[in-house]
Amino acid sequence: MTTAAPYAFWLAGRQATGTDSFEVTSPWDGALVGRVSVPDEAQVEAAVAAAAAAQAEFSATPAHVRAAALDHVSQRLAERADEIARLITAENGKPLKWSRGEVGRAVSVFRWAAEEARRFNSGEAQRLDTDPGGVGRLALTRRFGRGPVLGIAPFNFPLNLVAHKVAPALAVGVPIILKPAPATPLSALLLGEILAETEGLPAGAWSILTVPNDRMPALVEDPRLPVISFTGSDTVGHAIADSVPRKHVTLELGGNAAAVVLADWSSDADLDWAANRIATFANYQGGQSCISVQRVIADAAVYDALAERVVAAVRAQVTGDPGDEATDVGPLVSESAAVRVGQWVDDAVAKGAKLLAGGTRDGAGYAPTVLADLPPDAVLATEEVFGPVLSLHRVNGAAEAFAAVNDSRFGLQAGVFTHDLQLAFRAHRDLEVGGVVIGDAPSYRADQMPYGGVKDSGSGREGVKYAMEDYTYERVLVLTGLDL
Repeated sequence: MTTAAPYAFWLAGRQATGTDSFEVTSPWDGALVGRVSVPDEAQVEAAVAAAAAAQAEFSATPAHVRAAALDHVSQRLAERADEIARLITAENGKPLKWSRGEVGRAVSVFRWAAEEARRFNSGEAQRLDTDPGGVGRLALTRRFGRGPVLGIAPFNFPLNLVAHKVAPALAVGVPIILKPAPATPLSALLLGEILAETEGLPAGAWSILTVPNDRMPALVEDPRLPVISFTGSDTVGHAIADSVPRKHVTLELGGNAAAVVLADWSSDADLDWAANRIATFANYQGGQSCISVQRVIADAAVYDALAERVVAAVRAQVTGDPGDEATDVGPLVSESAAVRVGQWVDDAVAKGAKLLAGGTRDGAGYAPTVLADLPPDAVLATEEVFGPVLSLHRVNGAAEAFAAVNDSRFGLQAGVFTHDLQLAFRAHRDLEVGGVVIGDAPSYRADQMPYGGVKDSGSGREGVKYAMEDYTYERVLVLTGLDL
């Protein structure tokens, strides 16, 4: 999957190239996937100016025009699904079966955005004659765009997390400049091909700019982009927010998600289900998902039986060529990422953790790994590993389990395996996270539901409707002299 000419970026809906370029290589075998052109400063300026100029026209675009464009993108993604999945696997190293799932999710994101575009912002009417001073008055509240959005996407879901930036912006009629991750820009650029086929969107409604990370501060600070939607590491995300305190910044950051298995989840079928779900979703993107299972917190009543099953299920994960339909776990995004994961595992073992499975590296690949008795001073005990590593923790009772989940600077999602409805509601009340999944791993995400975290896991919410709300603000119209 190579090309002699560099991939063009998208400037105000049109393809463009700069004088510089960079290579995108496969994490699996280092093969060249493609070269990508880099916009120069004048081209970046042109994209920002076009977005600012398009704001008023785009805001006034009829809902049916925006919805039709989004419907078209959804349909074309579905039609090109196999091609796109293979591109994701080539540039990201994600096993093909997970790439196919990612494309399917992006198809749904654009479809939901089309549906929301048709019904969003119908307005809420309030009669104001509840007090004498409001006689004859009616308030109509609608939402209007905050202004052009700068969307900064990560490498781990190079299509679907791009979709979560772009689709809500187009649905509400705010221009967006999308900056894909340098390691995985090709999926976003292919999405640009499909966006360019749409009709009715004004010039400047969208751009996809392959700007290097070291040139991003100027773009982040540009006052013509009052909204920033960032998905990535908490270090970078907080630095962005700190650099632009007067902007509206949404941060989807990291996590060290916990799967809690309580005492009532005790039958063989229960434990088999939990172990398989934990093993799958600790490793499904090479562990490179913000809601991958990193911590397994099990009641002492089920710990031993669960631990045995988890180790067996992790060892059964098929590793290897991500282009093979049978592969469960492919490489990490780079060899340096795998080296770091190995260093963290070695640190934990040196401090007393027990290595029950894995612990070996082969280039950019790291074997699915299970640790027990993780010491609290290990890096893995407090940081997001972003690799195929999980740790097992024994607790006594739900109170201790929930306290262990909360003993983290992160708070994205948690999974709780229980049949007890009271404990399910208690988990929802007590766990300091953005989402609680009952009866499954914390890695479940439906793209239409609100998604985001608390503490160092971020602020704001994605999920199509919720991102649309985040990109807009309420504006009240008061009508006077009405015979109500």
